[in-house]
Amino acid sequence: MNYDRQLDNIICELNGKKPSLLLHACCAPCSSYVLEYLNPHFDITLFFSNPNISPEEEYQKRLCELKRLVLEMGLSVKIIEDDYSPKDFFDMTKGLETLPEGGERCRKCYQLRLHKTAALAKQGGFDYFCTTLSISPYKNAQWINEIGEELSKEFGIPFLPSDFKKKNGYKRSIELSRKYDLYRQNFCGCVFSMKNK
Repeated sequence: MNYDRQLDNIICELNGKKPSLLLHACCAPCSSYVLEYLNPHFDITLFFSNPNISPEEEYQKRLCELKRLVLEMGLSVKIIEDDYSPKDFFDMTKGLETLPEGGERCRKCYQLRLHKTAALAKQGGFDYFCTTLSISPYKNAQWINEIGEELSKEFGIPFLPSDFKKKNGYKRSIELSRKYDLYRQNFCGCVFSMKNK
């Protein structure tokens, strides 16, 4: 599936309208290009929901950098902070601790965060929901989009298909990270990815 083309088609069909989008954000570097790309077309609210991130100091550091990025980019984007609940992540990964990075544990992690995003999008009456996760070359864009589509049916909110690493999106995120001097972490976030860094 060409998720990037699907997104372009949706944007073309907006005809200048700016629907509301609840955008799950994992960190400032990944959000940088996605915000630059989507902000002209959508009224964005960022949702920082990442119970996978450990320790809490790392979680808070990434949240602070996201807030700073929004300010420095001069965007009128609201940020909603989820409760920090690592127990949700550890309950979900029980029995999957020894699996390699990029496997079923990661898929469950995408599902956990996107489920929270879809539920909030439904509650808040958003037109769309999406995530910045697909910008990373280490994340499985097909899984992310499949999960998004399943949740779209469950909650009745359209999922914005995406593969933000396309069109040099990942490269642009690195350029923007340098421009704004963003903290760029060297592991995905969970204790298991930390062991593999």
